[in-house]
Amino acid sequence: MIFSDFDKKMMSLAIEQALISKSKDEVPIGSILTKKETILSKGHNLSIEMNDPTAHAEILAIRSACEKEENYRLLDSTMYTTLEPCLMCFGAIINSRVKRLVIGALDQVGGAPISNKALLSQLKLNHKIEVQTGLYSDECSEILKNFFKEKRSKRKLGPNRSMI
Repeated sequence: MIFSDFDKKMMSLAIEQALISKSKDEVPIGSILTKKETILSKGHNLSIEMNDPTAHAEILAIRSACEKEENYRLLDSTMYTTLEPCLMCFGAIINSRVKRLVIGALDQVGGAPISNKALLSQLKLNHKIEVQTGLYSDECSEILKNFFKEKRSKRKLGPNRSMI
């Protein structure tokens, strides 16, 4: 699949958002929402900080963009996200009428539009989204793998031990 220079720049910004999440010890996922090659909003996971299970990167980006646009519909917009959205986030993407979704890494377990497509095929959705995958997939995947690897390593060490 061929991605434009703008697509690459936006996914790089989504990766930056994921790294902000990581710095806050949140699951490192980032999203960017654009319209006509203008950034509408950015989002990164904040579920722990906000004590809100819906505070995923995609949801926060959608909320911010809707507020900015003063509309609950984001017609002709594109979302860039570092990980395939979960069912909740994909539902919000559908309901907000995002036109195009560009995904970095796939989520074989919890991802909705690609990895669990069979589930969605049962639904009669009135809005179809153009979905493209694989933009910087290795980078996006590596951020998540390293995050969870570090988490497991800290758990093994215990709270009062260091790696030295």
